[in-house]
Amino acid sequence: MARSSSGFVAGLTAAAVAAVCFLAYQASANAPADVSAKPRTSGSAAPSTSPSGGPQQPPRNPLALPDASGKGERVVYSLADRRVWLVDGRNKVTRTFVVMPSTVHPAPGAYSVTSRSGSVRGSDGVQIEHVVRFATAEDVAIGFSAAVDGSTPSPDPSKKTGGIRMKRADGDALWAFAVIGAKVVVVA
Repeated sequence: MARSSSGFVAGLTAAAVAAVCFLAYQASANAPADVSAKPRTSGSAAPSTSPSGGPQQPPRNPLALPDASGKGERVVYSLADRRVWLVDGRNKVTRTFVVMPSTVHPAPGAYSVTSRSGSVRGSDGVQIEHVVRFATAEDVAIGFSAAVDGSTPSPDPSKKTGGIRMKRADGDALWAFAVIGAKVVVVA
């Protein structure tokens, strides 16, 4: 029995890999040579409508810098997207990555980095590094950090924590970018 189920699993795995390879080939065959070029549209095309009857909005690119996130060099943190963007002085995104938010959230708005710590123990008892603090809410300091063990677990909802966790490599990049006084923009 064990021998036939392992063969069945191997067959399913091979079929899944083949399907993924086929879909990847189809996607690459249909991709434009220049992905930065805007698609051509004919002047006679009728606008599409949403189910509510209004014009249909194109889906938002989750990696795109949020609108109304300011100008100039800054860290942008989206509460809804659970994502951070590092933006240089020319408004070019130099890095973006996902984060695990804390249980206490900063209000949308502009902040400045107020303090940094190389290595400390977080309020959840986890050893963390590259702590970049920028806000306080509900008497809790809020900042970015990375767990030394590389983990990014969901915070305990019964505790008030302000640590916005990220992977260590992302924490290294944020640490180098966000010095004292650096601008942090929080968007909903």
